[in-house]
Amino acid sequence: MERGFYTIMTAQFFSSLADNALLVIAIALLIDLHAPAHLTPILKFVFVLFYVILAPFVGAFADSMPKSRVMFVSNSIKVIGCGLLFLASHQYSALAAYAVVGLGAAAYSPAKYGILTELLPPEKLVIANGWIEGLTVASIVLGTVLGGTLITPSVANTLLSFDFPLIGTGIDNFIESSILIVAILYAIAAIFNLYIPNTGVDHRLPNKNPLFLIHEFGHCLKLLWTDKLGQISLAVTTLFWGAGATLQFIVLKWAEAALNYPLNQAAQLQGVVALGIAVGAVLAARWISLRQSVKVIPLGIAMGIVVMTMTMVTNLWIAIVLLMIIGALAGFFVVPMNALLQHRGHILMGAGHSIAVQNFNENLSILTMLSVYALLVWFEVHIYVVIVAFGLFVSITMALIRKWHLLNQSKQDSLHLIGEKKVH
Repeated sequence: MERGFYTIMTAQFFSSLADNALLVIAIALLIDLHAPAHLTPILKFVFVLFYVILAPFVGAFADSMPKSRVMFVSNSIKVIGCGLLFLASHQYSALAAYAVVGLGAAAYSPAKYGILTELLPPEKLVIANGWIEGLTVASIVLGTVLGGTLITPSVANTLLSFDFPLIGTGIDNFIESSILIVAILYAIAAIFNLYIPNTGVDHRLPNKNPLFLIHEFGHCLKLLWTDKLGQISLAVTTLFWGAGATLQFIVLKWAEAALNYPLNQAAQLQGVVALGIAVGAVLAARWISLRQSVKVIPLGIAMGIVVMTMTMVTNLWIAIVLLMIIGALAGFFVVPMNALLQHRGHILMGAGHSIAVQNFNENLSILTMLSVYALLVWFEVHIYVVIVAFGLFVSITMALIRKWHLLNQSKQDSLHLIGEKKVH
């Protein structure tokens, strides 16, 4: 791998570590502000909102300058969001502040993935994605554990006991001290962004007109959804990220119901799923080539079935094994599909634009699925009913995507056969 790849990995680790710690801390802040339970999944909703709203523009933004600079600006916006969260005194101001962090993340994502296609040849994309996703998931594990640890009373009291001579920090509670630590992590990521090498790609945009960018985004969206391989990989990753975001909150609620766990312990179980994803991602990078990527779709069907067995678990160790299996299945099937989507997008329209299209679809899925989950919480539907419905939805949808792919293949085979007959 190129030396710059490892710098990208380091920056991504710290940024993702902070993202995942901050989610747990933001949930704790809403609880501290006595917000209703259905607002908890809305945190993730507001975080991904800018991914959808700004989708026509963030791809062009990522392609308009060196991606290292884009990532630096994005992490700086996240630091500002932390500052606003620090000052939040009402549940809605907390949601607004968290949305600013989401704005930084929306600008960061196309650059983070797009730079891989600029830096590496196509044959290394699955391996690179495996390592990036594996490291990202390692940061999710550590981030959720860090977030849960920072809001643990004993740790919080230790942090608050630190005193700096002649300096008034204005930190009065465990949430404020936790937010400060997360802001420092974002700042570290931003510093590493400055050391990512320039790939030498031309970053001049042909047109900066917003109407043109919206039209171009629509064209790119159509290109990926009409490409036979692009549409399948896009459908899979869209479902995966919507389901994954919802599963984060399902695990929190399930841990409370099945294991009687408070937030700081339940957050660590989220880390177990992430650890499984890391294992699956690394195995996929080792065993699955870009050409074989579509063969992993049946694992998505299996994942939905395994999720439903959560309703029968009340033992911690069985829960850990089950969550690891769910994560491993998810990681093994999403990494090859993600690499395939990046490859097709890079060929059809360029790295930044393709990642923006991918983010638009995936985060629209997250918004939709989290809205449904928030409604179910609002109507006080039992978490076990939610889990079964969720598992069935994932399995059935993945089965339909697989059928769609097989139909595409049969059409291509038929056209190829007709072409051969015409030649003869």
